[in-house]
Amino acid sequence: MSTNPDTAPSLFISHGAPTFADQPGELGYRLGQLGQMLGSARAIVAVSPHWETNGLRVSSHPSPETIHDFYGFPKELYAIQYPAHGSPEVAKLVVDTLASNGLDAGLDPDRGMDHGVWVPLRYLRPLADIPVICVSLPINSTPDQAWHLGQTLAVLRQYGCLVLGTGSLTHNLAEFRGSNTDQVSPYVHEFANWIEDRIKDGDYDSLLHYRELAPHGQRAHPTEEHLLPLFFALGATSKADRFEVISREVRYGMLSMASYCWQ
Repeated sequence: MSTNPDTAPSLFISHGAPTFADQPGELGYRLGQLGQMLGSARAIVAVSPHWETNGLRVSSHPSPETIHDFYGFPKELYAIQYPAHGSPEVAKLVVDTLASNGLDAGLDPDRGMDHGVWVPLRYLRPLADIPVICVSLPINSTPDQAWHLGQTLAVLRQYGCLVLGTGSLTHNLAEFRGSNTDQVSPYVHEFANWIEDRIKDGDYDSLLHYRELAPHGQRAHPTEEHLLPLFFALGATSKADRFEVISREVRYGMLSMASYCWQ
């Protein structure tokens, strides 16, 4: 795994269940390796499925709180803090970049980091030494709209801002088994392999229509919010980027932790 020091990467990281916060597994280990190669990024600009709003919002708090937006998990998880700073300066840059491309966004001085953001970041940058700015997903966004959002913010990579989409490559919680297992539902691999192959082929039109074209597309995502950050990360890529798979791990037999890097 390598990174180009001249341009910050675009990443898609599957954050999985909140238990990922203290169960690193293969993905946590690989994120730790990748994080050591990132150098001194100016900021991390992140989109998570756990912040959906009416219209676009951009977090601007200089010291965003660690939000424990999950219920019924071990109490140890609620004590975890990820004390990264925010950056009002970069937040304004994000808003201005969106505005220059016809997208209105407001600054949110109160928003912290939901678990979709801080859980993977605690492995990627355990020292919490890079400012984090969160961008919301407008309610009822489509893959095309998430893609366009990523395209609009792709220029930030040239200014040293890492672009991060964090979600889950499969996310059918009706099939959640409650404990980890080595018995993976076959459809999980079939769907994940289809996504990876389309990315490698540059077949982005098929990706945008995954619900009709991918095997088990609607089973893998009964609702779309956890896959939309993948399209955000893809939109921020360029043809010059090298695509790398960070991990193909599967948890609980149905939750693909597949994660990708473009650099």
